[in-house]
Amino acid sequence: MALDSSRTNDANPYGGGDPYADYRDADFAFTQLPDLADRRFGAGVVAANDEFFADRENLLLPQRAEFDPHAFDHKGKVMDGWETRRRRGASTQNPHPDTDDHDWALIRLGAPGVIRGIIVDTAHFRANYPQQISIQGTCVEGTPTPQQLLSDTAKWEEIVPRTAVRGHAANGFEVSIERRFTHVRLNQHPDGGVARLRIHGDVAPNPAWLDLLGTVDLASVLNGCTVTEASDGFYSSPGNTIMPDRSRKMDDGWETRRRRDKGNDWIAYRLAAQGEIRAVEIDTAYLKGNAAGWIALSSRDGQDGAWTEIVPRTKLEPDSLHQLPLTAPATATEIRLDVFPDGGISRLRLHGTFTRQGLTELTDRYTVLTNYR
Repeated sequence: MALDSSRTNDANPYGGGDPYADYRDADFAFTQLPDLADRRFGAGVVAANDEFFADRENLLLPQRAEFDPHAFDHKGKVMDGWETRRRRGASTQNPHPDTDDHDWALIRLGAPGVIRGIIVDTAHFRANYPQQISIQGTCVEGTPTPQQLLSDTAKWEEIVPRTAVRGHAANGFEVSIERRFTHVRLNQHPDGGVARLRIHGDVAPNPAWLDLLGTVDLASVLNGCTVTEASDGFYSSPGNTIMPDRSRKMDDGWETRRRRDKGNDWIAYRLAAQGEIRAVEIDTAYLKGNAAGWIALSSRDGQDGAWTEIVPRTKLEPDSLHQLPLTAPATATEIRLDVFPDGGISRLRLHGTFTRQGLTELTDRYTVLTNYR
């Protein structure tokens, strides 16, 4: 029997063994950027029109979707994702859903910002994935209710137009809209299931809030800090070092491979804007036999500025928090962390404030990104 053309993106039925063996992965440069919808940032799926087979909250779980071929409950097959019931038409004469019928989920970004790319992961949804998806975004400050987001007062903008997706695959979509978004709406046409949703981009913090707080962690990803380069990330990502929470296990930090030469490993960071650093924290939590032996920290103000050592080479203890006050405040836009000779740390904290120049830069950017209505 010939395959219906509407089912050409189906994956093969599960054949046993590794459930990811025939998974169709994707390689996009934007996945190196922070996931603005990371649950650890405070992201959440605030509403959905239907979640009959599988809960909407599964969309933002940090780990890969799991699949147990033997897991069934009273509603049917247990799936690790968001899955809606099958849509039906309005009558016996019209059994099929209308062209515009679709299911939706509202996602609050944990870190509002400029979206650079989106992954709609349909892992293990082989023939029950949506035929097409579309994604919209909006910028609403504060903590709007689902009702407010669904009202006419919220101005939604199309981020990803209605596009066919593949089953059991990482479906990637690049985005080139210079806007600050706080929420996204994932639409699946007409129904089906999505395992995970990743919203990658550049964090754009609210400068008025940062100014009100005063002392902040200038190295936090939530405050706009980014990793620009690193010597190694074999075991775990250097981006973990600027996560806002404490590390929970060894691979939740940064760990390099074992170095067999006389060099050292390092990470380079860019602050969201010019800041004044007054104190540094280096945490080696859960790194007991793999912690770096020593660290040193350097800073510079502007890409053409000279590098200045602000923390001299300092010995680290494994699985410990190190609090390092600076002898004098350091004004900087970029930071370099050197570890000797290899190993890793779990977190870096740079306590200080954005300078007046830095706040002006942040405010100007924020105005451009939000003043588009």
